[in-house]
Amino acid sequence: MSETASKAPGAAGKALDANRWKALVFIALAQLMVVLDATIVNIALPSAQQDLGISDGNRQWVVTAYALAFGGLLLFGGRIADLWGRKRTFVLGLGGFAAASALGGAATNEAMMFGSRALQGVFGALLAPAALSLLAVMFTDAKERAKAFGIYGAIAGGGGAVGLILGGFLTEYLNWRWTFFVNIPFAIVAAAGAYFVIREPEGGRNRSPLDIPGVILSTLGLVALVYGFTRAESDGWSDSLTIGMFVASAVLLTAFVLVEARVKAPLLPLRVITERNRGGVYLSLGLAIIAMFGLFLFLTYYLQIVKGYSPVKTGFAFMPMIVGMITGSTQIGTRLMTRVAPRLLMGPGFLVAALGMLLLTQMEIGSSYAALLLPGMLLLGLGMGTAFMPAMSLATQGVEPRDSGVASAMVNTSQQVGGAIGTALLNTIAASATTSYVADHIGSATSRSQQQLVQLEGQVQGYTSAIWFAVGILVVAAGIALTLINAGRPDTTPVAGSGESAEDELAVPVVAH
Repeated sequence: MSETASKAPGAAGKALDANRWKALVFIALAQLMVVLDATIVNIALPSAQQDLGISDGNRQWVVTAYALAFGGLLLFGGRIADLWGRKRTFVLGLGGFAAASALGGAATNEAMMFGSRALQGVFGALLAPAALSLLAVMFTDAKERAKAFGIYGAIAGGGGAVGLILGGFLTEYLNWRWTFFVNIPFAIVAAAGAYFVIREPEGGRNRSPLDIPGVILSTLGLVALVYGFTRAESDGWSDSLTIGMFVASAVLLTAFVLVEARVKAPLLPLRVITERNRGGVYLSLGLAIIAMFGLFLFLTYYLQIVKGYSPVKTGFAFMPMIVGMITGSTQIGTRLMTRVAPRLLMGPGFLVAALGMLLLTQMEIGSSYAALLLPGMLLLGLGMGTAFMPAMSLATQGVEPRDSGVASAMVNTSQQVGGAIGTALLNTIAASATTSYVADHIGSATSRSQQQLVQLEGQVQGYTSAIWFAVGILVVAAGIALTLINAGRPDTTPVAGSGESAEDELAVPVVAH
């Protein structure tokens, strides 16, 4: 696009930012860093545990400390972005994330490690919603928005698998500490680029007083929910503290909704989530993430424990999924987003992903990677990539500028909570199926080698049982997308019930209807 064209008025007579494509590079880099961090540390965890003397009982806190801070503070982070300005919040989040990563890489004991992970979560909760809302307010032309969200969707979906490859390389050939230190150059480049390139559109801040009761209730409620699922994974669903966490979460989040309906300047305006298209996106995306996170975990175990792959080889084994996601997001999704309604990309996308999962339910100890795992992961990536891109765009379209931060935070919240549920729920199903299989078959195994074989067969049986549930969850996500989401093509009918006034419509064009 020429410089003249780039400054031409957009769909609603508003000039487009000439630096928006440069800005996308730095926003995408920051998003990649956050998504990478979710999986890269998992690969390094065994080495870090040994070096720092972390007990088996406490090692989960390397993951849990990050998840609790990140998941609990996302809505607050989104509101801060609307209040302070998205660019300022984005740069602050990057700086803090880099400092916390440096602390983690230099950790000398478990307390220092857990503290650094919690800090990473705090600054990640500032960074993630600011990145997505910047994208939403900078790309207002329908076709450009499709391309920008295609790139962002590919990174959001495929970054976790890239983290497995990078984590494997760094752990195997350097040291686990580099899985933290690698964030620093990412953050410095993204922050410097953002500072000099991003020009946030004016008039989009929400300067209302901060809703302190809303902040407290939402943070405590989300922390209790995420911790409940994390604890269920390690201590079981009948554990008294697990049940207590779920009850506390239900009470706190119900109180949060009641407060938000009454206060003048709510942390999460209910208009953001009650609009049927955004509500449909948050729900279907959260369900899809439940299915996907569980699968990442099972495939990693299957490849390393059953197949005996090294960490690096395991990472590369996920390449078909990454290729599928990039193709689905940047080629299929981007090309069709301005031609068909979002539900006709999201629904079929989730069904194609379910078909890929269905293939993976046929896994056995001796299954061929090329004949079974490769096509299964390719279909899964293709479907998820196609569905993720319109979902990311639809979740932030038609939102009043002052609400774009919290609308973006809700996308991240549905992903984070979905990830916590997926890991705990599918792990429990897998463990139960494994225990049952081993109990039924171990009696017929006479030698030690036969007993080991039964144990491995039991593990694979557990994985496939859980993947069957994931298939069902994806089919439900497709059903929700096809029935609840009713938005038309971006350049045709307006979004139903978006809640904007005529004045707001003139201020920010509703470009992906």
